[in-house]
Order: sequence, then C-alpha cells, then structure tokens
Amino acid sequence: MIGLISATAAGAAARDRLAAAWPDRTRVYGGPVADAVRTAFAECDRIVCFLATGAVVRLVAPLLDDKRTDPGVVCVDEGGRFAVSLVGGHGGGANGLARAVGEVLGAEPVVTTATDAVGLAGLDTLGLPVEGDVAGVSRALLDGVPVALRAEVAWPLPPLPVAREGADAAYAVRVTDRAVEPAGGEVVLRPPSLVVGVGASRGAPVGEVLGLVRDTLREAGLSAASVAELATVDAKAEEPGIVGAAERLGVPLVTYPADALAGVEVPNPSDAPLAAVGTPSVAEAAALVGGGELLVPKRKSAAAPARATCAVVRRPGRGRLAVVGLGPGARDLVTPRARAELRRASVLVGLDQYVDQIRDLLRPGTRVLESGLGAEEERARTAVEQARRGHAVALIGSGDAGVYAMASPALAEASDDIDVVGVPGVTAALAAGAILGAPLGHDHVSISLSDLHTPWEVIERRVRAAAEADLVVTFYNPRSRGRDWQLPKALAILAEHREPSTPVGVVRNASRADESSRLSTLAALDPATVDMMTVVTVGNTATREISGRMVTPRGYRWQEDPATRRSPAPSSRASGSGTFASEQPEETL
Repeated sequence: MIGLISATAAGAAARDRLAAAWPDRTRVYGGPVADAVRTAFAECDRIVCFLATGAVVRLVAPLLDDKRTDPGVVCVDEGGRFAVSLVGGHGGGANGLARAVGEVLGAEPVVTTATDAVGLAGLDTLGLPVEGDVAGVSRALLDGVPVALRAEVAWPLPPLPVAREGADAAYAVRVTDRAVEPAGGEVVLRPPSLVVGVGASRGAPVGEVLGLVRDTLREAGLSAASVAELATVDAKAEEPGIVGAAERLGVPLVTYPADALAGVEVPNPSDAPLAAVGTPSVAEAAALVGGGELLVPKRKSAAAPARATCAVVRRPGRGRLAVVGLGPGARDLVTPRARAELRRASVLVGLDQYVDQIRDLLRPGTRVLESGLGAEEERARTAVEQARRGHAVALIGSGDAGVYAMASPALAEASDDIDVVGVPGVTAALAAGAILGAPLGHDHVSISLSDLHTPWEVIERRVRAAAEADLVVTFYNPRSRGRDWQLPKALAILAEHREPSTPVGVVRNASRADESSRLSTLAALDPATVDMMTVVTVGNTATREISGRMVTPRGYRWQEDPATRRSPAPSSRASGSGTFASEQPEETL
C-alpha cells in the first residue's frame, strides 16, 4: 500500500489526482502531518508526501531503522513539478515510485542513487535474493574496477559491466543456487532455479514435510532462497502438510494431474503412489515434469513411519527474447515499453543503423551484436541462440518489429525453450498517415513491393485484390535503383479501379529530421521521385484532399455539403456498400 500525505490545499489537489489514478494502491492519511507520517510509516510499504523535502526529512528521520525494511519515501513539491526519491530508493522502491508518480502528475522524477544516475542496474533491484558486499561491488562497478561474473547457473540478468566470465578480479558477482557464504568483495545472487517435488500421506504434519525439505536442501548444499516452487500431484493440492510447507517457505505450490506425472521417466518408481493417486512417482515426477537436472533423488522423511517424500531438480534459466519495434525513427516515438526492454537486455541484436539510433539508451555493459543490411535471418538466428544460452536478449527492428521486420524470422527460429515477448512500435504507415492527415480512416492494407522474398506474381495478385476491394493501400519498399518498374505497375493496376484524381500521399523519412511529404494524385505521381525511404499511400474512391490534408471518411458516403461538412441522413445507404455511415463506432475500426 502507498500512503499519501499532504498539508496544504495545493498538495491535497495533487494527492487526490494520484489517489484517483491508483484507487486500489493508495490510502490517504489525514490529520496532523506528523501523526499521519508515523502511521503511514508503520502501515505502508511506500509513502508519497506532498511537502517540502526539509520537512519530510525531519519527520521521517526518527522513524528510520533499516533500509532493507523501511518504506520508500517520495517527496512531491506542492506545485507538482518534481517527484524526489528521498528514502529507500532501491530496497523501498522509491526510485520506481518517483518515476511512476512523475508519469501520473507530469512531474520530473529526481533520482540520485549512484547506479541509477549512470544507468547501471542496481544489484539489489534485479528481483533476485542478494547477499554479500552489495555496496562494495556496486562501487567497483561505478568506478570501472574489474568485477568478475561467476555464473554457476545461467540466468537472464540485465547488463552489468563485468569482466569476462571466470576472470580473476578483486570483486565478483556470483550467480548460484548453492548454499555458499559470500567471500570478501563478492555479491551472491540466488536465482529461483530449484523445484522441490513433494509427496505426502494423508495427514502428514507440516513440520515433517517442511523438515524434510529443509534437511534435504541443507545436506545437498543447496540454498532455500533459490527454491522457485513446491510441486506435487493434483490429488494433494489441499493436503495441509504440503500447503503449509509451501507457505512457510514462501513459494507457490504447483500441482499436476496424475496422468501427466505418470508419463515422466523417473529413477525410483513405486507401486504405493500408483495405487494411491494413479502415478508411480509423485516427488520425482513432479520435480522433473518441467525438465531439468535431478540433483536429489527421492528421499523419505526420518519419521517412523515416513509420511513424506521429496526430490530436488535444477531447472535451467529460460532465456528471454524481446522483439522490439523502435518506431519510424523519431526518438519520442520509441515507446516506454521499448525503452524498458532495451535497458533490461544484456544482449542487443540489430541492424547497425538501428543500433546507432538507440545506443545511448542502453545500460553500461550491454553486449551489442550488430550487422549490415541483408542479414535478417542471421540476426534472427543469433538472437535466438543467445536467448537459448540463458541471456536476456533484445532484437530490434524499425517501426513495428512484426511488420516487415524481425519478428517473423525470429519466431520461425524460436521454440518453446525460451520466453518470447513482442514489443509493438509505431509503423511507418501510421507515422506517414499522421503526417498526411487521415488517409487510413477506413479499411486499408499495407503491401510491400519488394520481390526479394515474395514473387512478383503474388504481389500483383494482392495489389489487384486491394484495388477491386476499394481499400486504401500503403506501399512499403516502393522503389529502389534495382527495382524501378514495380511501383508504376502497381499504380496502373489501381488506376483501373480509381479515378485519376484519387489522392496519393508520399512521405519520405517519416518522423525523422529530414522528413518530407507531399500530396499528389494517381495520375500525376512521378514514380521516379520515390525511393526506399518513402511510404506511398493511395486513397480509395472516397478519399479526398481537404485543406491540404488527405482524408478518408469513416463511413462509405462522403460529405456532400462542403460548406457545412454535414453527412447525409444516416438512413441513406452508401452506393453498393449496404453500410450506414452512422454504423462506424470509433473504437471498432
């Protein structure tokens, strides 16, 4: 819960805006400010004070105890101009809260944590349990002192400017699920790589199940902090001893049908569970059903008779592939989600000219694998291969990565052994449409005129279909030095079905510094003025030029009274369409 505290009318106005935006996440504290701060500090995990920073410092100073448990505190000035991360930047979540508050209120987030200030990922913000010399290793990273990465378990971490894996260094980041104590100058990260399969007889006490799990981990030299889940058969989903053990360990309980477990090959099958729940193995099979390495085969609890069993499996970290659309070129059209994925990735794969556009958005330590034009399939294979090695990978493309870009070849290479995330981007067609006016106001289609990957016969068939269907058409890759006849041919096909005066919009380098645009007509457009950096949008039979803008109406009937721009009566049907103009709800087109 986020506590909200204010002292003046101006502060209360900003407070109420935040409370309205986050109704389920916030609680407003009234009364004397000092009392409100004390109460919120005890009840909330984060606090936003709409007060001067000096006042908040004096109010919270006597309450501070431990940065690992104190709530994060953000201070917003009464003018709503700045959201200052004051206390608990990492552990208390104040840095992220300051940014989130800034987005809601339009305030500038102020974050002074050293790692955040220079773009480094904080070792205590990676979402993994962390032990050891966090401050010392973080300082070494900031100072450029060599820090070794010792990854005993592959896990998709964000970028860290560390020395090559296994190198000797005074400082180190160790990624392990082993029960080891951090050495001097070392940080140990605990990935959630262990799955504990559990079986239990009816009525087995929590203490017996929990004791078995803890003893097994300790004797195997494994850390309980790396246990991702307990797993068992569906029939034991409500067994109190198993449910209670999962709750005490603070991990989820995952269950599987007996027939799914019966199909898992295990080293120690037994007739007893087969008779009881329908599978020859519960503990081993439940741990192994998702794959992985069996570290501890089935073992029984020490009670007599033993009423619990468990087995431990290490599942490899699943690599993560984010396919990211960068938009048409303008920096402010790179979405916040795309920026977040770029900062999350430890490996970036992309076309060299696209990498150059966003290189400054990458965190220090990001490994960049770039290549030139024409290497799309190679880039896709590289990105998938890096993800399969357990890395967090961003594969970038212009516009939307799923539109004539890298998503298709990447997903053709990827299988279900990695996690894949698509990040949409603003397409060239959308950027060009916004520049031209509203040419895509009704049904439209995008067609690439490049026959490098698609036979011209197929392209021509699609152009003819679009022409006959009276669709607005956006042509990608319209003309290059080696392909100068395809655009004239496509325009000629459209001209068989549209008037010579049909508006045509031409936009070059949409949204970039050297952007240019113009309106022409189907008859007047000179294809020689078009190149590969250009998007050509051809209107349908209803598209018109209005005040220098290209507009396609949402209905099939055009406004017949240019003085008032009023549509005909909604009861009048469009010729040949059978569609009412008033039947075009904005959200459905």
